[in-house]
Amino acid sequence: MSLSTVPDAFARARQEFDLPPDVTYLNTAFMGPLPKPAVEAGWMGLARKSRPWTVAADDFTVPVDQLRATFAELLGAPGDLDGIAITPSVSYGVSTAAANLHLRPGQLAVVLEKQFPSDVYAWERLALRHGGALHTVAAPADGDWTAALLADLDRLGDRVGVVSAPPCHWIDGARIDLEAVSAATHAVGAALAVDVCQSLGAEPFDVAAVRPDFVFGATYKWLCGPYSVGFLWAAPDRRHGEPIEHGWTSRANSHCLACLADYTPDYQPGARRYDVGEVANFALVPAALAGAELVASWGPAATARHAAAITAAVAAGAERLGLRVAPEHLRAAHLLGIRLDPSVDAEALAPALADQGVHVSVRGDAVRVSAHGFNTVDDAGRLVEALSVALGRSA
Repeated sequence: MSLSTVPDAFARARQEFDLPPDVTYLNTAFMGPLPKPAVEAGWMGLARKSRPWTVAADDFTVPVDQLRATFAELLGAPGDLDGIAITPSVSYGVSTAAANLHLRPGQLAVVLEKQFPSDVYAWERLALRHGGALHTVAAPADGDWTAALLADLDRLGDRVGVVSAPPCHWIDGARIDLEAVSAATHAVGAALAVDVCQSLGAEPFDVAAVRPDFVFGATYKWLCGPYSVGFLWAAPDRRHGEPIEHGWTSRANSHCLACLADYTPDYQPGARRYDVGEVANFALVPAALAGAELVASWGPAATARHAAAITAAVAAGAERLGLRVAPEHLRAAHLLGIRLDPSVDAEALAPALADQGVHVSVRGDAVRVSAHGFNTVDDAGRLVEALSVALGRSA
């Protein structure tokens, strides 16, 4: 499968989803819609389970490896199936990574302020297990997370044992330069873990450039897949660790269903040892594969350019309403935070916009606007108009 995109892919993208004309959905950062091919694939998988005599031995491995291949390609590592484990969630991937990293006594696990909790708790436990602590990089007043993180790494030096950082902050899309962070992390001898849940599929990622130790994500957002399917990518020197569960499919020779009682200490190649049990979910895997393949067919770089035009239009409209947004160089192309005045009831704003058919998230003091391949600049106009009505301001 190629990541190249046909010229009119985005003009036709909305047709792949059950999005009524009166719905403006700029909320993929909350949950991506499942495309029609994924819904069909999921139903077909359920139907086959109703006739279990139609399920063959290859059904436990072939679709799963197809899914691995799609994840690997989106991560900039085409063909690296051995690097991919299939997980049920980001937290599973984080827990697996944390279980296979060993800190020196007193070392720190570094995260960002208000990082998503699934990407915090396991790092905290890892640090405490070794007599260390969780270090939180304070939110920078100027919005430059990269500079703030690099400054802390420079100050802390080899006290740092692991850094967990995403390509962009989940609350407002503030961008982090992972290549710069990677260089600084490795310079102090620490491991780098990257959560791409809020970016993979919407922008390019390159494991060779970022050089992470672990990458984890989920399909239910930007990969337009189902809930409870995710992945873990492990660097080549991290593929020989201890899984957090021991299922039969992760063991060598598990394709031979007649040989399962021939127990073995050996695993499937590479990161497959970290797979979740019952990895060959006959409904979720086909749905995840269909969604990820559709997103991959658009091309992450093309999707980022497409989304950037939409978020730029939203940003310009928000500023006309007297609201604040980060400068373009500090925000992700696909994810934008609009800062609200203290006088605005943030909790009431999202329902007020939804009443006008415009769907976004409010996280903290930010209206979180997320644009994907199925969105258009018209969606940006509808959002700005709805904000104008909800706030009683003229654009």
